[in-house]
Amino acid sequence: MARLDEFDEADDRAAARLDAAPCAVSARYDRRLGRVVVRLSTGLDVAFAPGQAQGLEKARPGDLAVIEISPSGLGLHFPKLDADLYLPALLEGLLGSRQWMAARLGQRGGKARSASKAAASRANGKLGGRPRKAAKVD
Repeated sequence: MARLDEFDEADDRAAARLDAAPCAVSARYDRRLGRVVVRLSTGLDVAFAPGQAQGLEKARPGDLAVIEISPSGLGLHFPKLDADLYLPALLEGLLGSRQWMAARLGQRGGKARSASKAAASRANGKLGGRPRKAAKVD
């Protein structure tokens, strides 16, 4: 009997979550804009470039033709890519896992060009450049 109470409590929490947050009612890829467009239950449309989302980085327009919405409306599934996005995270600007987002941020930082970065690179070069990796001996 306690097991049924736990399920009822979980159902109540899920219902409260769905009532408190917008959910997806439709999703499509707009080729003209080059964006995935998600219509929310509030009537608001949210759009993002597929290249900004984990699992969709290398997607072609044909890969984005079918987008499935989870029964709760909180998930988007791209069957041709076997990729999933969680709508609440998407609305917070998180388009992937923390590790994936950190790697993307690091890539951007590595591409940055500034006078101080150039000066540091020249100074490092004068010292012989990057140290060589030691060979592993087994």
